[in-house]
Amino acid sequence: MKVADMHCDTISEILYSKKKGEDIRTLRKNDLNIDLEKMQKGDYLVQNFALFVNLGKRERPFEWCMELADTYYEELEKNQDLIKPAFTYEDILNNQKEGKMSAVLTIEEGGVLLGNPAFLRDFYRLGVRMLTVTWNYQNELGWPNALTPGGERTKPGVPNTESGLTPLGIEMIQEMERLGMVIDVSHLSDAGFYDVVKYTKKPFVASHSDARAICPHIRNLTDDMIRRLAEHGGVMGMNYCPEFLDPDYMTKERAVGTIDQIVQHILHIGKVGGYGCIGLGSDFDGISPHRDLKDASFMPMLEDALWKAGLGQEEIEGIFYKNVLNLYKEVWK
Repeated sequence: MKVADMHCDTISEILYSKKKGEDIRTLRKNDLNIDLEKMQKGDYLVQNFALFVNLGKRERPFEWCMELADTYYEELEKNQDLIKPAFTYEDILNNQKEGKMSAVLTIEEGGVLLGNPAFLRDFYRLGVRMLTVTWNYQNELGWPNALTPGGERTKPGVPNTESGLTPLGIEMIQEMERLGMVIDVSHLSDAGFYDVVKYTKKPFVASHSDARAICPHIRNLTDDMIRRLAEHGGVMGMNYCPEFLDPDYMTKERAVGTIDQIVQHILHIGKVGGYGCIGLGSDFDGISPHRDLKDASFMPMLEDALWKAGLGQEEIEGIFYKNVLNLYKEVWK
């Protein structure tokens, strides 16, 4: 079964290694969750590679993002025999015809734009086709669920329902729609989610978020959010992070991810919003280890589990890649 994964942090890990003078981590083969050899074994069609910037650690977020972008393209150039960048829906199909996987460039942290719409357009020209409005810090575009408006950390399970997008944030997401860049609401506050619903017309995504009704983590979506996302034609990518999957994560010293937990989230979301709003968003190389899905090569195990759960061919294909590709076809230009 082909795989389209909307989120991973692999590029950051490769750059961290290079900064330490280590050359063992390359995109082709490494000790991470994702490399090209593992992706081949998992039958990957598309992998979104995020340029992740931690505003709490980077004094110059724009410059760090550009270093990440350079790392991304350097790695792709070294591995043209296996993977090529995709800027349009047609690129994905053409790459597949050539027997190659597709790489999609994304950004995880709208703060790298420094509040400048020109930088948004420049990143689009650079190949960015999805942008996560916030990570875990307030930026010029809006507020996340991880912090209160005053900057204090929220208690586990307490979402931010008051502070959403800023006026500039509204302007930016509308410019993203005009450009053909996918809006990603993972990490965004609950209030910000509803702002995106209010001020946009095209489908958007929660690239790596699960169901809050199953696991009460603020990074997950409520049932009402799932319905609104589905009504908007959007897709949410199943995150393999154990803390987002396990309903008892707050009472455990260490949560352990299982395939059964992922299936439970999928079945619930399917009942609430329909299976057409479900995709994959592993968050590989940015999360604590998942017991069952250890890396990209283990994806056939999830397919088998969905068959055993009673889902059909159309539903499983939609979850694994078709729902995401259909959204790209509608939003990208």
